[in-house]
Amino acid sequence: MKSYAGSSILLSLLLLSLSGTALAAEDKKPALRDDSSQSLEELGKDFRGWLGRWWEYFGGTTAHEQQPVISLILRNREKLGLSDDQVKKLEQLRSDFEKETIRNEADIRVAEIDLNNLLQAQSADLAKVEAKIRDIERLRGDLRIARIRAIEKGKALLTAEQRKKLQELLSDQRFTRSQP
Repeated sequence: MKSYAGSSILLSLLLLSLSGTALAAEDKKPALRDDSSQSLEELGKDFRGWLGRWWEYFGGTTAHEQQPVISLILRNREKLGLSDDQVKKLEQLRSDFEKETIRNEADIRVAEIDLNNLLQAQSADLAKVEAKIRDIERLRGDLRIARIRAIEKGKALLTAEQRKKLQELLSDQRFTRSQP
């Protein structure tokens, strides 16, 4: 997985440098066709958007926020000594959060399309663009908050002893994540 992520990073950097070289070369040449430069600009916007989403997915938030805590709890149910009732409630909590995430991410994608449409105009309405960007960021913030709430609800289902064992597991997870 790490080699795949490393390869993705290298490919992204290569594409970014190539697009920068192409843009620099374009500045030196007279424009042959406006639509080709516009296509390149749109491609750059799409690439930056993809890179931004990639960053958020793989590391744009803190390490603690990225950990799949409820899944970790469920994978270690024996070590933590979870009851059947705790497992059932944690699985339901995880399922509910996954559904909410799917809905929220779809709303973000739709809002991103709306933003791109606003930016395609000859002269963009900055008030609408600003409102759409604020809407997108609100949706992203809502998703982060929902994730933290789900984790805290999951932790609340644990006993004090189980929470202590969970903290030990989380510490071990951080250490092993940084290892190859």
